[in-house]
Amino acid sequence: MRSVQEGSEGPKLDEIDRRIVLVTQGGLPLVADPWGAVADELGISADELLRRVRAMLETGAIRRIGAVPNHYAIGYTANGMSVWDIADARIDAVGEFVGALDFVTHCYRRPRRLPEWPYNLFAMVHGRSRDAVRQQIDDIARLIDQQFPGACRGRDVLFSSAILKKTGLRIGG
Repeated sequence: MRSVQEGSEGPKLDEIDRRIVLVTQGGLPLVADPWGAVADELGISADELLRRVRAMLETGAIRRIGAVPNHYAIGYTANGMSVWDIADARIDAVGEFVGALDFVTHCYRRPRRLPEWPYNLFAMVHGRSRDAVRQQIDDIARLIDQQFPGACRGRDVLFSSAILKKTGLRIGG
């Protein structure tokens, strides 16, 4: 589970909810019944565990539960951060559109740093080769031009050169 929000601004977690987050934030166990294994570890029923997880999702205490694959281990060795110079008046709509594409893993807006850096939209694409990533970025450009004519004024791609460990927000025990 990722993105726990705790404190004066976010939802409060009781002791059991906090333990659920602590046990699961590094990933679910790779067993046939991961929720059952977590429930056993916590000393609660699987039904109670799932009820609490659903409640934390509904209140925003956790934002999502999802797989975080190691792209290199599954053959996606080319990682390209596409960067886009999108007209400010269209950035929100274009960003939502690009972020919803199946092959874009994350997409976000960032400020320009003119004159050196004109790009204000970033979208990560993974592929089995740099050519495959470039093709996906060409597809994004074509789709932007179809949906938002004239909104894109330039683009580039930055390829990963090192693997860094990435984790979501963690709460301490």
